[in-house]
Amino acid sequence: MIVSIPIYLAVEDELSEYVARRVLSERHTRYSIKGVFRRGGFGYLKKQATAFNNAARNTPFLLLTDLDQNICPSALVSSWLNTPKQNHFLLRVAVREVESWLLGDPHGLKLFLRLKKDPLISNPEQILDPKAEMLRMAISSPSRQIREALVWCDKNGRLYQGPDYNGTLGGFVFKQWAVSRSQKKCQSLDHFFNALQRLEADFTR
Repeated sequence: MIVSIPIYLAVEDELSEYVARRVLSERHTRYSIKGVFRRGGFGYLKKQATAFNNAARNTPFLLLTDLDQNICPSALVSSWLNTPKQNHFLLRVAVREVESWLLGDPHGLKLFLRLKKDPLISNPEQILDPKAEMLRMAISSPSRQIREALVWCDKNGRLYQGPDYNGTLGGFVFKQWAVSRSQKKCQSLDHFFNALQRLEADFTR
């Protein structure tokens, strides 16, 4: 019987790492994270994808990236890899950003941001700019501490990521995010869980 599955992570930023760790913690199988590659965002991951794929021949590798403005996850995967994908290389694409997965739990965000009502978000993966949506919600929070951490607004009303955006949302990810609720709304998150299930099946044969 496998005590734990060793795995490496490659992510764009802190928030993506928090999300990956939280998803792994939701599994009945225990994962042992051997290292995290988080050095240069999207460009770094794309450049190193083939190397990570090759490394997965020895130890499972999870690469989590955002779809952003790419057409679809399969097209992104094809453009990143110039060799066949290893079975234990999990290249998972959040549609369109990991914020989409968090927006899949509007009730949790209402409690976290201390809003009066649940945000009306029926299909978070259809939101073209999920981070912008998160910032719009954050600026409406009655909590000054949350607002100042997550978002700042210039004199023209434009919203920008706040000084502790990743850290503050990380608190939501680990303490309040209802992952199962988001999984029902976000197909790409559900595919992530399916990929983990296949990996676990390989290790428990």
